[in-house]
Amino acid sequence: MFGKSQKAVDPVCGMSVDPATATSVEHEGVPYYFCSSHCARSFEADPAKFVTK
Repeated sequence: MFGKSQKAVDPVCGMSVDPATATSVEHEGVPYYFCSSHCARSFEADPAKFVTK
């Protein structure tokens, strides 16, 4: 999905992150990447708040 130089956007804080080194959480089969475990926990607590369909 992401190449070596591609970035992902943390859906909680909007920060650009490197998928190769970022914390990740899978939700409904889709991986989401986070700048920190704090943002990952916020996402896990209420994914619907951060996922746009």
